[in-house]
Amino acid sequence: MFIQKAWRTAAFGLYGFNHFTKSGFLEHAKKFREEDMQIRLDGKNCLVTGANSGIGFATAEGLASHGATVYMVCRNKERGEAALNQIRSKTGNANVHLEICDLSSINQVKSFATKFTSMDKPLHVLVNNAGLLEHKHEITAEGLELNFAVNVAATYTLTELVMPSLEKAAPDARVITVASGGMYTEPLNKDLQFTEGTFDGTQQYARNKRVQVALTEWWAEKSGDRGVGFYAMHPGWADTPGVAKSLPGLSERLSGNLRTNDEGADTVVWLALQPKEKLASGAFYFDRAEAPKHLKFAGTADSHAQINPIVDSIRSICGLSVNG
Repeated sequence: MFIQKAWRTAAFGLYGFNHFTKSGFLEHAKKFREEDMQIRLDGKNCLVTGANSGIGFATAEGLASHGATVYMVCRNKERGEAALNQIRSKTGNANVHLEICDLSSINQVKSFATKFTSMDKPLHVLVNNAGLLEHKHEITAEGLELNFAVNVAATYTLTELVMPSLEKAAPDARVITVASGGMYTEPLNKDLQFTEGTFDGTQQYARNKRVQVALTEWWAEKSGDRGVGFYAMHPGWADTPGVAKSLPGLSERLSGNLRTNDEGADTVVWLALQPKEKLASGAFYFDRAEAPKHLKFAGTADSHAQINPIVDSIRSICGLSVNG
């Protein structure tokens, strides 16, 4: 167990340094096709969580620059308005809107989802971008471990509850979840809220991201006939405010070799633009290509068999009917 865990960490570090950095992006970009990014999204509705900074801001701006109507979901009204004005000004797209929702509160997520679906608009692209890496063990007012609340519970609840809007955009609808290469270090684990052992925020974040990738597979299998595609992606190691705050060591060590926010968001925007025939629902993407979900000899692949009881647990925790 210990040896395998050490192997995962070492393999992840080596793989990441070769691929997830800015130099990795520039190398992979040599294979990018310019025409892939010339597709327009006029008349299409896109919802982006955590859109006021980092990857979320770059994603919202990228989608708006392609003509999409973008709904930016942000926790802070002031920062959200500043980001909104910046995107409108830079892209010349007036169809960019701000929605306020604190994703650490499942009740707020439910209220927002009800409000959004009541608009009766098709939702072509949902980008589950908002994420959190909190090192301290914190419990929300609703009794959930904070990282889990934002990364897993909110992602699951929002996706499930806006499904009617996504189905209105079928067969072109898609859900893109911004995961992380950190998930390579952890198998799927039923201890969703880290109640066993000494709490480790970095490990919990990696577990959360593994859940997101497994959920993407599960949604693709469960909802394949609804005309909604599901994709997870890794943005690489980008120089975002979140990385600087949560992983200052990584930020310092890789100073000058971290990706820009735009480079981190590149694959999200690419996934939003491509014809669905080019994409594999349930897959994990990195730098505009399908990527492995498990590193060799890491022993994480079999863990995905636990996803059904884990989904039941998430539904129960979030107060959604287990067989809904």
